[in-house]
Order: sequence, then C-alpha cells, then structure tokens
Amino acid sequence: ALTVRFITRRFIGDYDPTLEMIYRHMAVIDGDMVHFEILDTAGQEEDSLQIEEKIKWGDGFAVVYSVTDRCSFDEVMRLCFLINHIHGSPKRSGGSEQPPVVIVANKQDLQFDRMVSTEDGQNLSKALKLPFYEIS
Repeated sequence: ALTVRFITRRFIGDYDPTLEMIYRHMAVIDGDMVHFEILDTAGQEEDSLQIEEKIKWGDGFAVVYSVTDRCSFDEVMRLCFLINHIHGSPKRSGGSEQPPVVIVANKQDLQFDRMVSTEDGQNLSKALKLPFYEIS
C-alpha cells in the first residue's frame, strides 16, 4: 500500500498485498529527476537465499512493519542485520558504503489494534542508528 500510494499519490485499499511487484516511477527529488525501481516484497515467508538476492538487488531500503503485528516488528532487526551484512561484505564492489535504510512503522491510525508502541520503534531505531518514521 505504501508503494502504491507513493507512485499514485492516492490510497488504494483494493489491491493484493501478497503479490510481489516491481514498480517503476520517476519523481523530482531535491530538484533532480530520479528513476525509482521499487521491489515490493509483500512480506511473505521466504528462505534465506531469496531474501539475500533481494537485498543484493536493492540500493536503499525501507524496512516496514505494522504496529498491529508484533511479529513483523520482531523481523526488523534481522532484516537490518542482513542488509548491513550483505552490503558490507568485501565481495560487493566498494564493500564499505552502506545503503540508506529507514525503519517505517505503518498503520499508525489503528490505535485500538496496536501491538507495538511508538517508543518500541524509536528505541529500536536508536539501537540500530537508523531513521524512524511512523505513518498511516
């Protein structure tokens, strides 16, 4: 939903969140035209080789969890570790520069279903030294 909203500037509630998609989009960022290729992984269970290939593909990452799903929050640290490990590997060209990563808590509007507090997200982002955003 976040990717579709970014591209269309509208919330579209009627889409299949279990489909993995690559979206292509052009946008002006800080005065420069930027071409985005966004892989929406749809958060499905995958083996470690599939996850590694997707992490190798990316140049930047929004690690998104739902504030209504504690298990999705619990995956954030593991995914951030994998991103850091894979992109910090000497096998990669350059090997030393880490890609931009942000932690995004989604579904902020669902207060009555909340299982992860804002403070939990903030504490995790401080521990990982990554930016944190809570959105709907």
